Amino acid sequence: MVDFRFQPQYRAKSGRAGGGRNKTGAGGADLTVPVPPGTCVFDTGTGELIADLRQPGAPVLVARGGSAGLGNTRFKSSTNRAPRKTTAGAPGEARGLRLQLRLVADVGLLGLPNAGKSTLIRAVSAARPKVADYPFTTLIPNLGVVRCGAGRDFVMADMPGLIEGAAAGAGLGLRFLKHLSRCRLLLHLVDVLPADGGDPVANAAAIIRELTAFSAPLAARERWLVLAKSDLLAADALAGLEGRLREALDWEGPIHHISALTGTGCDALCGALMDAIESHRGKLREDADYAAEQNRLEQEMLLAFSRSTRSGAGHA
Repeated sequence: MVDFRFQPQYRAKSGRAGGGRNKTGAGGADLTVPVPPGTCVFDTGTGELIADLRQPGAPVLVARGGSAGLGNTRFKSSTNRAPRKTTAGAPGEARGLRLQLRLVADVGLLGLPNAGKSTLIRAVSAARPKVADYPFTTLIPNLGVVRCGAGRDFVMADMPGLIEGAAAGAGLGLRFLKHLSRCRLLLHLVDVLPADGGDPVANAAAIIRELTAFSAPLAARERWLVLAKSDLLAADALAGLEGRLREALDWEGPIHHISALTGTGCDALCGALMDAIESHRGKLREDADYAAEQNRLEQEMLLAFSRSTRSGAGHA
């Protein structure tokens, strides 16, 4: 998308005037502006979502060219053999557009800085985001393809970590949460033994608060809870932490235990994710009502993020 920073305006070429001997002027060539898959096109004046370009090679018309002018031959008649009347062509449409790229991924990773998100995506895919022992090593989203056998794979997205007060503009994470609007489900990673001595339960609750404050539709997206770096705690301590999380968060779903460093639990987690994603893909193909509802929810999130961006709340 960086090209649009250096060339923010695009103008199609005008058609050519007609000539003598009944020659018709040439039409102006279409102007095609390529964008990456996942680009959302908004009208800057109305905020309307014009197109959601997910599929490669699927064009959308955003502005029409003007109609052609008429030459004097069109006004020729039996009583006016040499008319001098002509008409000018109409100008083409001019439109202000805002392009917003939203990555297309099946699974999105959420969590505080240093929760183990980048380590996980490195462990289960070929993606190689930066990993270090200090916060905010991830400054941009990273995508990785997770393969679970022949013909079975999904895309995982690693987002910059969220911090307390993110919904008010603190930190980097909310600048990129728009990408999660396309994810089938979210993985909420909780560091079982934070380096700063914080409470994992309080940290998990803080992420949920920030997510809800930023976008209620996104917070309602299916979310799995994952205890990362679980090899750092004994089994009884891990069980106690899980119990506290269930009580504090009113969590009834499964809680996965993994260690991306040793690989413990990663295969089982990816297998469960693959099964859920394949089930979702099957419903999209076979159940029209389910597909329509999923599309409605995603469009709702797209428009909500667009309104947040236009309001100047610090969400890019």
